[in-house]
Amino acid sequence: MGLPQSIILQKGIGQLGFVVKDLYETMEAYCSRFGMNDWKIYTYKRPFLKFQNYKGKPIEYSALIGLSYFGQTRIEIIQNLEGETIYTDFTRKHGYGLQHLGIYVENMEAALKDIRLAGFEVEMEGGGFGLDGDGHFAYLNTEPICGITYELIERPKRRPEPESVYTGKI
Repeated sequence: MGLPQSIILQKGIGQLGFVVKDLYETMEAYCSRFGMNDWKIYTYKRPFLKFQNYKGKPIEYSALIGLSYFGQTRIEIIQNLEGETIYTDFTRKHGYGLQHLGIYVENMEAALKDIRLAGFEVEMEGGGFGLDGDGHFAYLNTEPICGITYELIERPKRRPEPESVYTGKI
């Protein structure tokens, strides 16, 4: 009979996450070729992220993040700036490209409990990026079994304004 369907599957895939060599070059390609010219840019590092863990241990890293939409699907472009992360692991193994599929969850604690019942663990996580100290993302060790990394995303109730907005070449 098997397990009941996981709660993380109820909303489907909400985000495609790409690891790239150059954030601005990639955003420009999306702008010029697809007309995606509204990119919100953040630098993920402390103090923006209140906690960062990798393989169960606290870490320090920084990454440039560009967020936009391709129809209803959020596109996340990630340029790792410093530190050993799941992004550097990915580029060593695969080069640049589609690194994860993001799944939005309402309750990260419940989603993580559910995913652990399925036999997966958190590979890397971070959080506290909302204005109220909420917001949490967790990359799972799903690639060996599922062929790709899944990321659980609990959105903050109120997100800070982006550092900048990219609208194409100036």
